[in-house]
Amino acid sequence: MNDPILNSLREALRQSPENAHLRLSIARLLLDAGRYAEAETELKEGLGHNPQSSPLETGLAEVYHAQGKFSVAIMLCEGVIKRGNPAAETHVVMAKSLLANDDHEGASSAYKLAKQLNPELDLPELEELLHGLPGIDTSDLELNFAHGNPNADYDAYQERPKTNFADVGGMESVKEEVRIKIIHPLTHPEIYAAYGKKTGGGILLYGPPGCGKTLMARATAGEVKSTFINISISDVLDMYIGASEKNLRDIFAKARASKPSVLFFDEVDALAASRRDMRQSAGRQVINQFLAELDGIDSDNDGVLIMAATNAPWHLDAAFRRPGRFDRILFVPPPDSEARESILKVLLKGKPAGEVDVAAIAKKTKDFSGADLAELIEVAIDSKLQAAIKTGKPEPLRTKDFLQAAKKVKPTTKEWFTVARNHAMYGNEGGQYDDILKYLGISK
Repeated sequence: MNDPILNSLREALRQSPENAHLRLSIARLLLDAGRYAEAETELKEGLGHNPQSSPLETGLAEVYHAQGKFSVAIMLCEGVIKRGNPAAETHVVMAKSLLANDDHEGASSAYKLAKQLNPELDLPELEELLHGLPGIDTSDLELNFAHGNPNADYDAYQERPKTNFADVGGMESVKEEVRIKIIHPLTHPEIYAAYGKKTGGGILLYGPPGCGKTLMARATAGEVKSTFINISISDVLDMYIGASEKNLRDIFAKARASKPSVLFFDEVDALAASRRDMRQSAGRQVINQFLAELDGIDSDNDGVLIMAATNAPWHLDAAFRRPGRFDRILFVPPPDSEARESILKVLLKGKPAGEVDVAAIAKKTKDFSGADLAELIEVAIDSKLQAAIKTGKPEPLRTKDFLQAAKKVKPTTKEWFTVARNHAMYGNEGGQYDDILKYLGISK
């Protein structure tokens, strides 16, 4: 493509190869023209001259999003956000990528943060998230909390989940850890009391996106028949000084009033990032308040079971891992073969499928997340639709259709493991990431 504007920008860049603004302008032209590989190369070269340039990293995340590499885009945006003062564009790319990964709640939270930075934003596909998340059944919601801002609606819900461990296929090692830490203390309180142990405490679930961390937390609440309180970033963070800390106090107060309760923080790294990386004192105050609530300094957390999930545990402040806080860190790997079978059976409900050998499909989808399996089914359906249009004769989905689709869909978890492997190999003080190395078959 002989584009005069692009050519002139390239000529200017040759005179000033470290100019990040020029580099970004060239990448945007290439991105708009669908030349994703060239845009990616341009931005990576720019980052070679300007390491940790937030605009360039956000641009690269946008390119990855356009290529369907949503997990990589999310991780890049997370890195920019952790450094502080992210632009609205970073939150927008984050929201789009989370939405593409079927994380509607996370996408809604990211878009709200983007609109706080740029109230003029009006992106239809994201605006819909602010008016109700698709796919969420609100029939058993019992109560809305009051937000720190008295005139605002609070988004967190308190519910009594019907899901329990029987509904979660596989993940047996994670279930056993949760039983030891959470379920047994609640079902045998007299034994624990005899040893001076309180019920409660914290568990941090980490692993690739879309692998069942939220489902595990909800199933834990259902297993002990307790209240489940699901908290997202937007339920806590507020633009008004002191309001975020008040929101945290209110959340913990409601959890204590509803005990036994499971208080679940999704994407907790956004609330508990390392204070060393923060430039603003407001973020440190939120973390200090979070730590105080976990410690139960002013109130007793006995009976409040605190769970959190993150895709990037290495970004958490070390103080959160001390005893009495998130002292159990559990790796939630991609679903094993048994779990993939269970997920496939759920996803196939209501689909025009004949006799499908889910065990055979599960064997061919190692490292697939739940979201990847959903994508596999969509690819199989699309292929079947195209054939039906040509022949005029719709046919049911069969095992071979899914096996063919499995060759086209690549597991997104591998992108996460590329990053996680480096942390497990070179930043694994105390062995907290040994489970990653074990999963990858790497000996220390």
